[in-house]
Amino acid sequence: MITAKIRKREELVPICEFLRSAGKTVGFTSGAFDLLHAGHADYLEKAKALCDTLVVGVNSDRSVREYKGPDRPVVPESQRLKLVAALESVDYVFLFDERRNRANLEALKPRFYIKAGDYSPEELTSSDVLSSFGGEIRLIPITEAVSSSDVIGRILASSGRPAKAFTEKDGAVHIERRQGKRSPAVFLDRDGTVIEEAEYLHEPERIRVLPNALEGMKRFQDMGYRIVLITNQPGIGLGYYTKEDFYRVNRVLFKQVSDAGVLIDKVYFCPHGKSEKCDCRKPGQALVRRAEEELNLDLTRSVMIGDKTSDIETGRRAGMKTVIVRTGFCGKDGEYDVKPDWIAGDLLDAAKQVLHSERKTVQP
Repeated sequence: MITAKIRKREELVPICEFLRSAGKTVGFTSGAFDLLHAGHADYLEKAKALCDTLVVGVNSDRSVREYKGPDRPVVPESQRLKLVAALESVDYVFLFDERRNRANLEALKPRFYIKAGDYSPEELTSSDVLSSFGGEIRLIPITEAVSSSDVIGRILASSGRPAKAFTEKDGAVHIERRQGKRSPAVFLDRDGTVIEEAEYLHEPERIRVLPNALEGMKRFQDMGYRIVLITNQPGIGLGYYTKEDFYRVNRVLFKQVSDAGVLIDKVYFCPHGKSEKCDCRKPGQALVRRAEEELNLDLTRSVMIGDKTSDIETGRRAGMKTVIVRTGFCGKDGEYDVKPDWIAGDLLDAAKQVLHSERKTVQP
């Protein structure tokens, strides 16, 4: 029964054509399904309720490694196929090597393209493919909030090999994560971009996370970007507050973002005033280059986001794409004559614009 459900994509083309001619509704969804869990089962059961026949595409090992890094998947593709096929809600399952679903949609022509509820229809670049054969997008709200990465982290922690650890060293407060391949990162200014602008902020109780900031960070993380905060803190050098005050503020911020399912890889800061003319104060490149080396980052695929022109100049010098957000100073500080690649209302809007651009440049 299980093996009968597992087919090649080309085998499913005539099957889907026959089902459509018989008046049956074909639904299609996809995923890595690495460490199959209750969230997957709940999602696929709801997907099946939308259609007569549910076809599921499973990402190959190669495509999962490309997106999630060399340590994933934990479960090889042959086993993931069998596990998905074993679910009663799934009618057919196949393996595909592409990162995107355009080729799958063009081949299968499902009535419904089913996605999790954290997407929005306007973000999907496959909408033109769907409209060409009359297909529609269907979104399913996520009710079982389970993450394979979190499960893997708990397994590693229970075996004495923590997947992440809270660390303070050399002015960098971070959660350490193992990462083997060069990854893109989103470099975020802190004050005015992630949290409300507050002059010489050093009291944790004054932290106010900006609207949609956590959602935007989570979206970038889900897109495969590492999260790095980079901030100028001249108040330390001027004696208005100490490094320990800065760490206390960051601890509270870390708690809030971790509660939202976000992992900040590292916080880099410059404690010097402008008069000291150091290399680490933005738009200087010392902190960016340190992050590139320590976190094994690919700056050519990274993005710098901030509310000041110094943030945009930082990204420009490093060869990154740049985004000005309409929070904090809204790019009106006038310190540098630079133009960002995108202008966004907030971090969530920035993530949507970057995702849209990324999908446009990916070949089907």
